[in-house]
Amino acid sequence: MLENLQEIFSSPHYTNTLPFLWRGMQLTLLVTFVGVFIGFIIGSFIGLMRLSKNKVIYGIATVYIEAFRGTPILVQALFLYFGFSDFLGINFTAIQAGILVIALNAGAYIAEIVRGGVESIDKGQMEAGRSMGMTSTQTMRYIIWPQAFKRMIPPLGNQFIISLKDTSIFAVISLGEMTYLMRQYVSTTGDPFVPYIMLCLGYLIITIPSMVILRRVERRLDV
Repeated sequence: MLENLQEIFSSPHYTNTLPFLWRGMQLTLLVTFVGVFIGFIIGSFIGLMRLSKNKVIYGIATVYIEAFRGTPILVQALFLYFGFSDFLGINFTAIQAGILVIALNAGAYIAEIVRGGVESIDKGQMEAGRSMGMTSTQTMRYIIWPQAFKRMIPPLGNQFIISLKDTSIFAVISLGEMTYLMRQYVSTTGDPFVPYIMLCLGYLIITIPSMVILRRVERRLDV
């Protein structure tokens, strides 16, 4: 076993794949961070729309959530990059398409996180705010939202990790993230073993620290 590991890490493919992995990791993180950030903004608005008593607003939010949660992200990427761009005559770059798909897809899941977080706060909080002379918007902003946001942090962290792993799908639209670059390397060298081991390690290097940080945050919030 040790001999096999030594052989892997002494292989020229090990050192040759590192620049590809590093470049891909940078783009993976860029698409994930920007996409999830925009997705949080979208999800916050859609989640609050789901709490509306207006049937039209509630219906629009519901259609959006069900549409993006009910279709695979791979199909969404293909539709946006090839179908939608062709229909509108807009040439999205792979990075733009990747960020937009992550934002729209994550936004649908974050909307439910926001809705659940707000609904978890006792309704008496809203009544207390109104009794103090605050409007519904002010009560939501200063009383309910800060409490709800704390409860949203753990599921938001999980969504970040899910979205990060989803970026591997964007190899189909030639986005130069880790999976795409490793596939290109394998097609050039013809040796898939070491590059794909390095690809797995690349994702673990990102996801494991993220999960550790997330657990620490959860424990702190529990206290």
